[in-house]
This record gives sequence, C-alpha cells and structure tokens, in this order.
Amino acid sequence: MVEMNFKVDESKCIKCGLCVKDCIKGVLTSENNIPKVQDESKCISCQHCFSVCPVGAISIFEKEPDKSDPIYSQNPDMILNLIKSRRSIRHYKQENIDTEIMNKLKDMLKWVPTGCNYHSLNFSIIEDIEVMNEFREHVNNKILTALTNKNIKPITEKFSRYTKAFTEGEDIIFRGAPHLIAVSNDIKAPCAKEDAIIALSYFELYAQSLGVGTCWCGYAQMCMKIFPELSEYLKIPEGYQCEYLMLFGPKLNNYPRATQPKEVKIVSAQKNGFEKLSAGKIVKRYFWNFIR
Repeated sequence: MVEMNFKVDESKCIKCGLCVKDCIKGVLTSENNIPKVQDESKCISCQHCFSVCPVGAISIFEKEPDKSDPIYSQNPDMILNLIKSRRSIRHYKQENIDTEIMNKLKDMLKWVPTGCNYHSLNFSIIEDIEVMNEFREHVNNKILTALTNKNIKPITEKFSRYTKAFTEGEDIIFRGAPHLIAVSNDIKAPCAKEDAIIALSYFELYAQSLGVGTCWCGYAQMCMKIFPELSEYLKIPEGYQCEYLMLFGPKLNNYPRATQPKEVKIVSAQKNGFEKLSAGKIVKRYFWNFIR
C-alpha cells in the first residue's frame, strides 16, 4: 500500500469541509474544522479530497495541487457532436499514426475510471504496422487452417460464409488496421469486463477527436480466447484475462455528416409504480436478468 502522506496547508484551508464530505470511505474527519486522516487503511486512492479542494490546500500521495491541470467548462453541443460523429472504421491508410498522437492516446489511459477504483487494467498496444502485420498474418493463417480442416467441420460451419473471403486474402478480422489495443484485467478485479469496455469507450472518443479511426473487434477477442500464444505475444500478465480489443489507425475515409438513427426506447419511472408480482412474472424476470 502506498503511503497517503496526507497534508493540509492551513494557511490556504478555508475550512469548507468539502474534502471530508466527499470522502466516500470515511477516511477523513475534521479537527477544529481542519481535515485530518482518521483511518488510512480505508483509502482507495481516488484523490477526491485532493481534487475537490477549491483553494488547493491538500496534497496526497506526494502529489501537489499546483501540478494538476485545471478543469474547464465544456461545450455540451461540441461533446454531443463528437458522439454523433463516431463511426466504426473498417478502411485504414497503411501507415502508422503520428508518434505525438500515439503518445497522447497512451497518456489519456491514466484517467479512465474503474469500478471500486480498482486500477488493475493492462493495455497492450501494437504501435507499429510491421508488428501488426505479423500479428495479423499469424491469426489469419490459424483461422484459415481451421476453416479448411475437415476434421472440425461442425465447429467451423458457422464461419462458412467467411471461408471464401479468407482464402482470397480478405482481412476479415483486422480490416487492414495498422494498430491494435487489447485491454486485459486482473481476474480478481470486481468489474473486470466493465472496466475494459469503459476504457475503450474513452479511448475511442478521444481517438475520434484526434482524427484517428477505431473499430471494436469481437472476432479478435474470440481469437484471444482460443489461441493462447496471442496473449503471450501481447505480453498480457499472468492472472490477467483479455477483456476486449479495438483496432485503430489513420482513416482512409472521412464522414462529413452524422447518421440519422432510429429513436430509442425511453421510459420514465413513475411514483407509486411498484406492484405485487405474480409468480410467473417473478420467474420471467429472474430468467431475463440472469440469462447471460
């Protein structure tokens, strides 16, 4: 456990109590309206106390407030436009993205949230197109061998529509992408899958803002499960499981307008909406809740 080293600059502290109130684990208390630690063992290193202080009077874990970026108000219309502009990119330029952009994408990953503040995510990135081509060739050859193996025909029949494309050299899985990011998590993580999906969602939107295309890659995720050498290639630690992968790289095409999606189902809960459920409804709800 990293020592908190919680400090308060009493010359700055305005005794507002926000840090104590915002500590979800009750690590902090106050003495003469000055915050102090009452149980360091409960701390989950969220840094809320550090971040919420309006005057920057708190330092923790050897982190000083004057070294943090200030938080600016955001334009909600621009953020919504970014969400609207997101596309799954399946055609890429055959080149590496700019090194500066790659470094920005990697640096952003420090800020992705995790369940219970259990920061155990591991990010494996293929940064060079030559490495990606080697990875791509290995996987595609394995898949092609499986699709043409008569001994396991019952298993491969569901992929039969891809056999012709594979034999003709079409990159069904990786779409010609020059880069890949695989997110793995500690098998003991309380929200292992959710943490990875959240991380990739943040990655995707930030990549979009930088002009980088992305595509969620479920087929590659399946390959990670059945070809163990892929985890070793991507240096996924022991005790970790690859949760999901994303392709990314310079887009071959741009999209000058948003789509016009169908309306989604939205319902609003009403007060006094609870009802006594019949046995049949209870069984059905349990079935739907746990079928996955």
